[in-house]
Parts: sequence; C-alpha cells; structure tokens
Amino acid sequence: MPHIQMPDVTPIVRYLADGIETVFTYPFPIFASEDLKVYLDGAPQVSGFDIAGAGATSGGTVTFDTAPAEDAIVTLVRILPLERLTDFIEGGDFSASAINTELDFLVAALQQVNRENDLMLKYGDHETPGLTELPSKKIRKNKALGFDGDGNPVAVSLAGSMAMPDYAVSGTGALERSVSDKIKELVSVKDFGAAGDGITDDTIALQNALAAHDLISIPSGSYLISNTLEIGNFKALLGSGQSSVIKCQSQSFDAIHVVGKGGVIHNLRIENGDTAVKLYGKTSECTQNLVSDVQIIGAESGLVLDGYTSGDNPCYWNTFRNILIEQPGVQGVHLTKSGAGDTPNANRFYGIRVYSKGATTSGSGFYVENGSLNNSFIDCEANVNGATADACFRVGADSDKTLIVNLLCESSNTVPNVQLDSGSVETAIINLSAESDGAAIYDLSGGNYDAINAGWPEKNRLRKTVVTDLKATLLRQDTEYIDATGTVSLDLSHSVHLVSSYGGALTIQLPNAADAAAAVMIIKKVDSSANIITVTEDGGSGPDGRSILLGGENDYVSVISNGAEWHIISSNRMSGNTRYADTTGTYDIDMAVDTYLISSYGGAVTARLPPADAAEAVGRTVTIKKTDTSGNAVTVTEQGGTGPDNYAQPLASQYKAITVVSDGGQWFIVSKF
Repeated sequence: MPHIQMPDVTPIVRYLADGIETVFTYPFPIFASEDLKVYLDGAPQVSGFDIAGAGATSGGTVTFDTAPAEDAIVTLVRILPLERLTDFIEGGDFSASAINTELDFLVAALQQVNRENDLMLKYGDHETPGLTELPSKKIRKNKALGFDGDGNPVAVSLAGSMAMPDYAVSGTGALERSVSDKIKELVSVKDFGAAGDGITDDTIALQNALAAHDLISIPSGSYLISNTLEIGNFKALLGSGQSSVIKCQSQSFDAIHVVGKGGVIHNLRIENGDTAVKLYGKTSECTQNLVSDVQIIGAESGLVLDGYTSGDNPCYWNTFRNILIEQPGVQGVHLTKSGAGDTPNANRFYGIRVYSKGATTSGSGFYVENGSLNNSFIDCEANVNGATADACFRVGADSDKTLIVNLLCESSNTVPNVQLDSGSVETAIINLSAESDGAAIYDLSGGNYDAINAGWPEKNRLRKTVVTDLKATLLRQDTEYIDATGTVSLDLSHSVHLVSSYGGALTIQLPNAADAAAAVMIIKKVDSSANIITVTEDGGSGPDGRSILLGGENDYVSVISNGAEWHIISSNRMSGNTRYADTTGTYDIDMAVDTYLISSYGGAVTARLPPADAAEAVGRTVTIKKTDTSGNAVTVTEQGGTGPDNYAQPLASQYKAITVVSDGGQWFIVSKF
C-alpha cells in the first residue's frame, strides 16, 4: 500500500456549523483516527462522531451523530505525540516503507510545531528582537503587561480605576490578598456561559471549563448536556449537593468518562444517559479516582469500570463512596472488560445503593463480570425488579477474589440474592442479609467461595481454614454415601464415606497421599453382605503400606495423610497389639500392648503386673502366654501385691495362658488355660 504523501498544508481547519450539516472534511492526512482532535466552540469532543480517511493523503471526513448547533465553531486539528516511531538496526534491512513513514511523521510534526508558532506573539521579521523574557513572577504579580520606551516587556501597576480592593479572611495569621487571586481559586461552569436552566444545552460550557481548569464548581441548577464530559488527570468536578444536576438529553451517550488518574466527582446528581460514570484507561492508567456523594437517576447503567483495550492502562485502585443509583435500565454497578486490557482490580465500593424503584432492570444490581485482586463491596445494597433482573449481586466467570461485606439484597420472585457464575473463584461473602425470594447464594462455581453468616441453610462455609484453638458445640462432618460396585476414587470433597457393597465387591481408592497432606478420611462398610470392601491408594501402597479389607458390617478404617503416605489412625480391622519377649528372671508387664508372648526357654520367668491401682492398669485387660517347650515356668505376679485372684499364677507348660483385668483394687482372672 503506498505511503502518505505529506502536502504543504496547515493541519487545522475550522467550520461554522449551520445546525443541519453533519459531515465535515479535513484536507490534511492523519496516520490514525486518534491523531485527529475534534472541538465544538473550543471544547474537546470524545464521542458522538466517526472519523474516516486515516492514512489517506487527501485527508478524510468527520461525521457527527447529530448536527452541531447553528453557529457553533467546528475545529478539526491534527495533534501528534512528538515521539520516535522506528529504530533501524545497524547492519539490518533498510525498509523503504519504514523510512517513508518516519519522514512523513517528521514532516507532520514540523507542520504541527509551525502551526503552534503561528499562534504566538512574536517580533516582526523587519525589526531587531528585543527582550523576550518576562519580568520575574515576583515583580509581575498582580500587574499588567506593558512595554517600555524600547518596546521591551515590563510589569505595569494596576493602581487606579483598574485596581481591585485587597481581601483578607478573619483569623490569626490571615494574609491580605487581591480579590482577583481569591476569585481565581474556584472556577464555575457559569464562568464559561453555562445557564443551568434545564433548557439550554450547556455541553460546550462544561467541556470548555474542564479543558481549561483542574477544579470546576457546578452551582445549583440543571445543566443539560448532549455529549460526554471527560475527566482527565487530576480534574475535579464539585457540585453543591443534589441540586447540582447534570442531565443527559437522551440515553444514547455516556454522561461522564473518567480516563485518567486522581480525578474527583463529588456532591452532585446525574440524570439519564447510557452510563452515568464510566472509568477506563483511554490513553493512560485510570487509577486513584474518587466518586462520592453522587445520586444517579435513570441511567441505563450507573457505574461502569472497564478494563478496556490495553493492559498498560489499567482500571485499578478507584474509590466509590455514598452513591445512590436509582432506576438503572441494565446494571447498577458493572465491572467489565471491552477489549484486551486487564480486568478492573482492587477497586473499593463503600455504601453504594442500587434501587430499581419499579424500573425494568435487565441485568443485576451489581455485576462483577470481570475483576481480580480484591474488588471489595462494603455496606452496599441492591433492591432490583424481581420480574426482570438476573440477580441482586452477580459474580461472573472471569472474577477472582471478590470481597462482599455487609450486603443487603431485596427483590421478589426467584431472583438470587447473590449469584456465583461457573468459573468465578475465591469469592468471600460476610454478613449477607438475603431478603429476596430467590436463593441466598445461587452457587454455580462448584463451591469456590467462603461465607460467614451468609447463605441458607448453612450460614458459614470455610475452606482450608487453620484454627489453633477450636471449641465446637456441635461438629458435623461432610458425609458421602456410596452404593456401587467396581472401583470408586475418592476426592477431597468429603471426609466421611459410608459405603455399601451390597451389589458386589468394591474397591475404594484414596487420593494419592502427596495430593492430600493433613487430610483425614473415614471409610465404613454399612451393609451386611459378605462382599468385601478393599481400601487402596491411587498410585500408592495404601494405608500403612497395604490394602485394608472391610468384610463385616460396620467395619471401618480412619486414615490421615502426612503428604507422603496414608497412616491408619483407628480401625476395628487392625492387627492386635502384641509383644514377644525371650528372657529370664523378672519381666515387668508395662501395659503398652494387649498381649505378651513370653519364652522362658533360658530359665524361669516372673511376669510382674503393675499394681492394680496404677493409672495404666485400671480397667485394662492383658493376656500373658508361655510359648516355649521348656519346663521353666512363667509365673504371673503383681508388683507390691498378691497377684491375680490374690495368688501368683504359674504357666508351667507350652501354650498355657492367662487373661487378667484390674478394677483398680486388685487383679482378677478373666480366663486361664
């Protein structure tokens, strides 16, 4: 495609609108539509028109959605960022297209600088320039610019009829200042011709005020606008309460765009429009903006945060406080992403109330369609139309770590109070007042949320929670009932598994221990059939290094993973606790196991029980058995006592055994053979 030919033309054109014509021509080339700036009576326009002809040598056209008002001055000007577009690598290919584009850009930049020079006061070509430096700020303060006998600039006193009286506030330390300085501190939209009568179109006045100053006051009145107002870096729009009204003529455009950082919208009312306040990174980051004490009435959407088209221009760290959004047509508050940019992240919403008030809201009170990293909603309220709305509060599929605290929801029919879409993750809901007739928490996320005093009938739902000291009045464990045959693989969604093998033998497969560190699982056979339940491990050797067989009704095993293998905590299918001893002389029974198998092959053995009142003995039963063929006896006695049934009990031959129990006073024989 041929490159742009740069003609010798000034890159600006002006027209006087007739109130009918919508198409205006610009006779100079632009590289992209963003290079052309559009003004009406000097006010920059950000929407309501289309630009055609980018890349054409002869220029193109600007087509307005609505014809500019009669006698409005339409200005079309090319403004380029003065930057280097290319970098040629030493020894690399030399592209004719690239160098042509670079040269075209340089020529266009020079034309832009030349046009700006035409706007300046300057010495004529036919006189020798004098001083070009103004008197210092200290000297020229509160004075007019004049010229001395040599024609050089000097500071001229305003004393006389032009001088304004000085002004001083009351109070210790107050300084005397000129009235002109005092007046300049606060600029009103009425200084730019705004009428505020609800009839006159005040768009140009408001746009001009915002373009010229950082702090703009909106006195009481109804200011009708027909196009979008734009809040750039560190701009502030301050009203006088709800009597300061910005009113859109229709629903076809947004009322206010916040496109920079550090902007403020405070203490006013916005009526109608497609979106009342939209925040997005137009050409830079959209961060640290504040919208507070604002009432929004009748807009299709109240607040919209848009991740937009570039991750380099994020919509982060904005704050919204004490805002009422009445009668939204689509969404009350909407976090979204209209292009390839990043999701809106870490924005804060305090005391935001969305109230349908009979309007047919088609979306939700709050819709976090796209958002990450702790967008928080605190002390908010959503009251939506039960016949048309999706939900009071909806968390979308592309949302992560949304925090909702002290939310009040109201509606009718089956509108969910909070809806969690499939794909949403790590939503936290704390203190939910669910007054809608729908589900308190309509969960499509698969349980990927935490709740405290929220939901119904379970008000609390915690995941991976570490508690150092817990007192539970009533403990319920998440239980799964399994009635199957073949192999069933367990996951970590339940801790207790009641299993029936009535239909046939069944294998229960634990997760791999490496994927279940610190998890406790209980498996219990609940049917009376002879079919065996075998407990194994996925990719591992099983509990305590082997499979566990549950063959009888109510057989069970409880296991825990240490991250490397499963260990048995308790089971009625475990091997007995037995100790084997081959000794002579006195052998003390320490009660550490239930059964002692003793060999006296090397000589007679005295198996000495602890005192019957010893803590380790009371209520315990123990069995002692002679295992060798020798004639050496194993005699069962008691330390400091008389022995079982008040006698020393000899086990004189192989396989003789005695089982005894302590009642805390003496040892009694349960059986002897």
